[in-house]
Parts: sequence; C-alpha cells; structure tokens
Amino acid sequence: MRRVLSILVDNTAGVLSRVSGLFSRRGYNIKSLTVGETADPNYSRMTVVCSGDDVVLEQITRQLRKLVDVKDIKVLEPEESVSRELIMVKMRVEESMRESVLSLTNIFRAKIVDVGRDSMIVELTGTESKLEAFMSLLIGSYEILEVARTGITGLSRGSGDVRYL
Repeated sequence: MRRVLSILVDNTAGVLSRVSGLFSRRGYNIKSLTVGETADPNYSRMTVVCSGDDVVLEQITRQLRKLVDVKDIKVLEPEESVSRELIMVKMRVEESMRESVLSLTNIFRAKIVDVGRDSMIVELTGTESKLEAFMSLLIGSYEILEVARTGITGLSRGSGDVRYL
C-alpha cells in the first residue's frame, strides 16, 4: 500500500535530515520526496511518498507528528487531492528523428526545452501514470541519455483543511 503525505514543517536547517532520519532509523523507505518553501518563508512543505501495510503507514504518521519541526500532516488521498510530477528526459535524436519526437511531445503536451546537434531535452509534467506512459513509448524507440524526475508533489482539493499558522 502507498501513501502520499503532505507535511508542513518549520523552514529551518536540519529539518530534512530529521524527517529522512526518522525513516532510515526505522527501516522505512521513501519512494519520493519533494520539499519547497511555502507562501510563508517560515515554513516548507514536504511531500513524501511511502509504502507499507496499514500498521507501518500509521506508525510513520505517528512518528512524524512527534517531531518538533512538524506543524501539520495531511494524507493526500487520490480522489481528494491533486498530485503532479515533473520529468526531464535527454535523448539522442538525429535530425531525421526530430519530427517523430515532436509528434510524441505534442500528444503528451510536453515541451522541448533544449535541442542540440544530436540530442533533445523534453520536459513533461503530469500524473505518475502519464509520465510512465510517456517513458514506455520512449524506451526502445530512442536512446535515453539522462532522466531527472522531481518526485510527486501535491495539495488537497478545496480550502476546508488549510492550516494557518
């Protein structure tokens, strides 16, 4: 089972280390982790994707709540939240292949952000399944040189559960 946690934390030195340390000390794996400052520079939002059975996931949430830096935790349920991920893919593309890459990027609403003599970098934002579908079409058809993924970030829908500090 997978869980996406949106964690509001103090924006201070060492917070990321303390949160990730909690996972490593207990032998839990982080599948994805993104962190960024919120509208208030005193706080950051971490989006953590973790997996395990119900007992493990509840234990993770309880342990996170005990950390002094943690101000709020929301479980982002798929039907009650919006989640996105960004991927950048650098691939070897000869001039004769550029048109097919352009067609593929148009289908997925991706952007070509760099073109070299023999390579292109494509940027795509979307759900995890959209990114996986895009990658499955690239693999085998093009030589992928490098891939960078941001990991999932998300927010709950509506304003009912917004916490003001």
